[in-house]
Amino acid sequence: MTAVEALLPEVVAIRHDLHAHPELMYAEHRTSSVVRRELEQAGVAYRAGLAKGTGVLGFLPATTREPETAPTIALRADMDALPIREATGRPYASQSDGKMHACGHDGHTAILLGTAKALARQERPNNVLLLFQPAEEGGAGGREMVRDGALNGAVFPHPAKMIFGLHGWTSVRLGTVATRVGAMMAATDSFSITIRGTGGHAAMPHTTVDPVLIAAHIVLALQSVASRNVDPFDPIVLSVTQLRAGTADNIIAETATLGGTMRTMSPETRVYGERRIREIAEGVAASLGGSAALAWHEGYPVTINHPGATAKFLEIARAAIGPDRVDENGAAVMGGEDFSFYGYEIPACFFQLGLVPEGQDSVPSVHTPYFDFNDEAIATGMTLFVALATADY
Repeated sequence: MTAVEALLPEVVAIRHDLHAHPELMYAEHRTSSVVRRELEQAGVAYRAGLAKGTGVLGFLPATTREPETAPTIALRADMDALPIREATGRPYASQSDGKMHACGHDGHTAILLGTAKALARQERPNNVLLLFQPAEEGGAGGREMVRDGALNGAVFPHPAKMIFGLHGWTSVRLGTVATRVGAMMAATDSFSITIRGTGGHAAMPHTTVDPVLIAAHIVLALQSVASRNVDPFDPIVLSVTQLRAGTADNIIAETATLGGTMRTMSPETRVYGERRIREIAEGVAASLGGSAALAWHEGYPVTINHPGATAKFLEIARAAIGPDRVDENGAAVMGGEDFSFYGYEIPACFFQLGLVPEGQDSVPSVHTPYFDFNDEAIATGMTLFVALATADY
């Protein structure tokens, strides 16, 4: 029996416990305490209180080489849940109404804890950093871990050489993994546009400058960014998702507000898209007698898999679980991930861990009340993390 197989019941129990007690971003106090408890029991050194308080960084030194000269490999898990009321009916379903692990971070955390336990029981040629970060779901906990020195040697005096992260994936087969070189997940920016006109009586529109009419023209014009301004082979999504204006049927309002999101797969298109949204909003509004002001809310950058780190992952994964279970052409998606912040510091590879059982076409999607991480994927995740931590670099 391998170490992973021996630890599996214990790790599954940890996952169920975390699932039953979900906590939102930057409030992962119980989750952080579970991480600390399990690392202590495994004899793993750690530093807590990172990333605004709940982040934990574990460290295992190399045993077959001097830690001062051994490479340091980083592995990451996210810990936060989502504000969703669970409807899975599982025995270990959320005990906190309106909160649930709807994105599988309970599985990610359990996998990394199991990895720590397995590594603590064996010889290690490399130093290993174990990043348990808060606030992936919109709070940029990864950025805070970077700022607090999780990778650069400020916390433990061993700067990371490479970092790897995983995410349970609801379109990838159980027992398999997928990744790709380059852009894996999108930059996730949002915006609001405030449009100003001249209000008045709805029966006398000729005496007004109607901000709702201007807003409608802006919404239509913004579609030209993707359809006419950006190369069709350069992915971009621009969605206007909110329009707010007015207080009564017979009043033309003074202002209207649009809100939405832009997703891009290259840093250059990200900059260009913001500029075009501003130009279009201001130009259309001015042409109709009003004005528009863009407020830009910068989200996560593009998650980019480094060629060297990805090649290393593919080599190690094929040896660990078999070449037929590793897809090097994984689908890029327009969702975002704050694992992206790590990749701007050191070579990084993010990979998709399959959750779809044999005989099923699909499983409930993440970010829905019906999602639950597949326990049968835990062994594959642990096996790969252990292999990545102990490979020759």
